[in-house]
Amino acid sequence: MPFVVLFLGIALLLVLIIRFKINTFLALVITAVLVALGLGMPMDKIALSVQTGIGSQLGELSIVFGFGAMLGRLVADAGGAYRIATTLINKFGKKRLQLAIVLASFIIGIALFFEVGMVLLIPIVFAIAVEAEVPILYLGISMATALSVTHGFLPPHPAPVAISAALHANVGRVLLFGIIIAIPTVYIAGPLFTRLAQRYAPSAFERKGNLSSFGEIKQFKIDETPSFGSAVLTSLFPVIFMAITTLYQLIFTNGELPKHPSSLDQFIAFIGSPSIAMILSLCFAMWSMGWRRNRPTKDIMTSMENAVKSIAMLLLVIGGGGAFKQVLIDGGVGKAVATMFIHTNFSPLLLGWLVAVILRIALGSATVAALTAAGIVAPLMAQAGVDPALMVIAIGSGSLAASHVNDAGFWMFREYFDLTVKQTLSIWTVLESIISVVGIIGVMLLNVVFH
Repeated sequence: MPFVVLFLGIALLLVLIIRFKINTFLALVITAVLVALGLGMPMDKIALSVQTGIGSQLGELSIVFGFGAMLGRLVADAGGAYRIATTLINKFGKKRLQLAIVLASFIIGIALFFEVGMVLLIPIVFAIAVEAEVPILYLGISMATALSVTHGFLPPHPAPVAISAALHANVGRVLLFGIIIAIPTVYIAGPLFTRLAQRYAPSAFERKGNLSSFGEIKQFKIDETPSFGSAVLTSLFPVIFMAITTLYQLIFTNGELPKHPSSLDQFIAFIGSPSIAMILSLCFAMWSMGWRRNRPTKDIMTSMENAVKSIAMLLLVIGGGGAFKQVLIDGGVGKAVATMFIHTNFSPLLLGWLVAVILRIALGSATVAALTAAGIVAPLMAQAGVDPALMVIAIGSGSLAASHVNDAGFWMFREYFDLTVKQTLSIWTVLESIISVVGIIGVMLLNVVFH
């Protein structure tokens, strides 16, 4: 019975979002309440379950997500993203343009959310493609791959941080494993896939792109932008803090905080927690991309306010995903999944990936798919003794699969590269699916190595 209710709940969510164009946050909360009723939860407990789901989801994430958006916007508005991209391209030269684009997108992708990174990088990619006389899509695929992989695999992005919180995974380990898996994934789904795509979809590579869809694009003079080192350091500041904590704990404390930590242990754990890392990083960004460059405090605050406005609804959607997840847990769906698979040899990591793939295809949103999958497989994971960090990346990989017409990223890619729907399906949907499959293969290999 729980599975019937879950299936009907997901179907209702789809109908509300796709057919009736209901706001995703509203649709998630309505569906969560109706699913709770269908699962037979006591009526006086449903509101508390929904509130707990939203609250637990947005507790730490609101700082990480909000401050991350502000940091990214400060780097972008100062011209830091432009400097990173152009410097790498000048250094690598025309022959290795794809590698330059991958590196630029990877660095910028860690600091910025997928949509913001896309908006920032595409004008630069267009300009370089025209100058180098190569198809725009030749560079665009590598750019989109790097942005998508950082979005799905690496903290401080919202989905990996949110799933880490839901599964009690060490964020530093998620970052470490994520980078190990991300490097081959970006190469295979980026430069390697581009060669294949040029053969089976040559017409897509003849498109000239559509810059008009961006509206007004901010122009930068290179000598007015921050230095390359300053822009990279600011972008990677949160990652540096998390990496320091992870490496310290792996070397000195067996990967976790000891029962009786020293002052140094406590300090290292303090700076590496995602929320503190983001607070420290934002303070540094306000100086390096603001006051140091003689920007008035009012301008800095305007950039930060605009960043928050752009992510407000996305934050609510993530909260709605948390409500749906909590109802599934409290209503017994998670236990039902655990019971169903308790006597099988099916890997929990593969199950987490598969559940996320199905939800991604059904719902469109990678973040919502990931959160819902985390809620469903959490009880099973505890029984199987799986590394929570690997489960985070398995679910993150699954949540990127088969992006199609119900995903905003699909339409962004189509619009910016001026493709037909068929061409977008043959390039973007295949690209996202390759990332997903290579990601889970990487997770399974790491599981063998570290188990």
